[in-house]
Amino acid sequence: MSTAADSPADARPLPRTGPPTAGRAGSGAREGRPAPAPARTKYLGVLFAVAIAAAAFNLRPVVTSLGPLLDQVRADLGMSATVAGLLTAVPSLCFALFGLAAPALARRIGPVAVVTAGMGAITLGVLARSFAGGTAVFLLLTAVALAGVAVANVLIPVVIKRYFPERVGPMIGLYSMALSAGTALAAAVTVPLTSALGGDWRVGLGVWAGVGAVALVLWLATLLLHRERSGGSASRAAERLPILRSRTAWALACFFGLQATGAYVTMGWMPQIFQDADISSSTSGVLLALTMVVGVPVSFVLPNWAARRGDQRIFVVVLAACGIAGYTGLALAPAGAPWVWAALMGLSNCAFPLVLTMIGLRARTSGGVAQLSAFAQGLGYLISIPGPILIGSLYQATGQWYLPLGFLALLLLPQMAFGLRAGLPRFIEDEAVRPVAPAAS
Repeated sequence: MSTAADSPADARPLPRTGPPTAGRAGSGAREGRPAPAPARTKYLGVLFAVAIAAAAFNLRPVVTSLGPLLDQVRADLGMSATVAGLLTAVPSLCFALFGLAAPALARRIGPVAVVTAGMGAITLGVLARSFAGGTAVFLLLTAVALAGVAVANVLIPVVIKRYFPERVGPMIGLYSMALSAGTALAAAVTVPLTSALGGDWRVGLGVWAGVGAVALVLWLATLLLHRERSGGSASRAAERLPILRSRTAWALACFFGLQATGAYVTMGWMPQIFQDADISSSTSGVLLALTMVVGVPVSFVLPNWAARRGDQRIFVVVLAACGIAGYTGLALAPAGAPWVWAALMGLSNCAFPLVLTMIGLRARTSGGVAQLSAFAQGLGYLISIPGPILIGSLYQATGQWYLPLGFLALLLLPQMAFGLRAGLPRFIEDEAVRPVAPAAS
């Protein structure tokens, strides 16, 4: 995937339609400043922004629409609690496997084309799994949808860095806000929507394919109008970047993996935690929605704040502290102040837009962001895989939530440690490339 400096005209950064992001968020502008674009390109920029928001809106209903209906799905398909825990781990596995492949696909056919294919996979998988007759088929079709989520997860930050290099913070904010909105809406309305449509969980999950179809149409229009090309010397350089030498890349991957563990346990198990505390299924769905709703405004403003600072460590500490308080409250008195615990967990889960912002800021070029995004998200999701399975096993073994929630609170300590390292103002290119020894005189 080429950068703006050496790519053809149809891969140049799009013109600014708002104020640039201050600080390091504008570092991508070093990749080159194109000549003023025609009006068509300006409209294409608006279409890009709308398509990015629509894609983000579809990246979590695959998971959060399932949480409130998990008991019905388990009963109908004969799932044990351990298998249900495996189901909550499937997103991480798919994100790791398919996310690592995303940059290679993007270099071959372009990131816009890959994200478009991802939207198609989400739409197909969500629709088809509502007809599944057994656990294995349900898991397989969920994996198809999650493959689409995986490539979009990795490549949308790359699209933002490449086409909006001076607005990384605001565009990541738009992306994160839309993602949080989709997550919250799916959690809040899936149960009442299912009831209104006859009470069948298959219908309640299947209707989200319609939302995916809207995003697919927008990305198809973007792909047809954009006619993106791949290749270029910068993409070859990024392919050779020895990212394993970068301590910042490793810190970002570990930080990403630990925050993903907490986020997917929350999305998969929070309704069950509240239901075990004698809170109704509809209320537990609303509480999960509150967790996501809290992230909507925070996810919009946090990337802007973080991008304006060279150092993001203060945000790492504050979000981890919210998570520790939330898990403690859920363990000791889940029904005592459920709205407070849900809000604190929502703030803690805003580590996701924070790490996305740091990924965009820790590389100088869109090619560097592509490699860093794939490495941090691919390895990060691999790190997160055991967490949801372990939580399900601990819950099944003890029948209580004290031990699982205590374990999640402890995980926030290493998450904070890695986040403090990742939040330092560094560029992976500077760490990954060995300095050349001076020639002997």
